[in-house]
Amino acid sequence: MPVEDMMRDFKNAVERASNAQEVHRALEELTAALVGVKLFTLMTFDRQSGLASRCYTNMPEAYPCSGTKRVDSDRWTEQVLDGRQNFVANDIGGIAEVFDDHELIKSLGCESVLNLPVVVGGEVLGTINLLHEAGFYTPDKVVAAEILKLPGSVCFLKEKLSKGGQ
Repeated sequence: MPVEDMMRDFKNAVERASNAQEVHRALEELTAALVGVKLFTLMTFDRQSGLASRCYTNMPEAYPCSGTKRVDSDRWTEQVLDGRQNFVANDIGGIAEVFDDHELIKSLGCESVLNLPVVVGGEVLGTINLLHEAGFYTPDKVVAAEILKLPGSVCFLKEKLSKGGQ
């Protein structure tokens, strides 16, 4: 399916959505069609408070949307949140270097990750997190995934509005 059709489908889903979860689900569907994904999550970040929160997941048993966690300064936060650059690891070793939950990730059949920071007005609102089998996020797929940042901004802004933010 051409990218234009995928984006139209996303736009139509957003127009019909009655809540943030439906908008997030539409982004998951767009992601699956555009680049492929096994585990899909969306994380919001509040740099002022130093807290992160998962606002969407397609595997709620393994990765529920509940509570917040502290965002520590490390190589990943420097690259993704401070540097606003994608993070890619295509094997479990690369994932284990930055994620403590690498064993859970591997148990879900995922050994590659692509984290896309979504920036609006100079602020990283969140990350789109894609996980799949080892070696999945090739350079071509990473380039193709860049288009997800714009619809991702719709998701994070909808999430912010649903929580009473402006």
